[in-house]
Amino acid sequence: MLGPLPWRKSSFSVGEGQCVEVAAGRDLIRVRESDDPGVVLTTVPRVWRTFVRGVKAGGFDRVAHGAAGPAAAGA
Repeated sequence: MLGPLPWRKSSFSVGEGQCVEVAAGRDLIRVRESDDPGVVLTTVPRVWRTFVRGVKAGGFDRVAHGAAGPAAAGA
């Protein structure tokens, strides 16, 4: 059990259970989906920062829109 954490909801989340929540601790970052709070992804701050930079740069836009990447296309 992780105990009480200060979870923050993404400002891009819409209501109705489609929310991503993040709890930043000293050494770990935890991410969960609000409609299934028992499943928590845990990472370290360095990896989280790299992920967030990729999201902001549009590096995951193709995945979000269902486009197949090079590996799926057999490249």
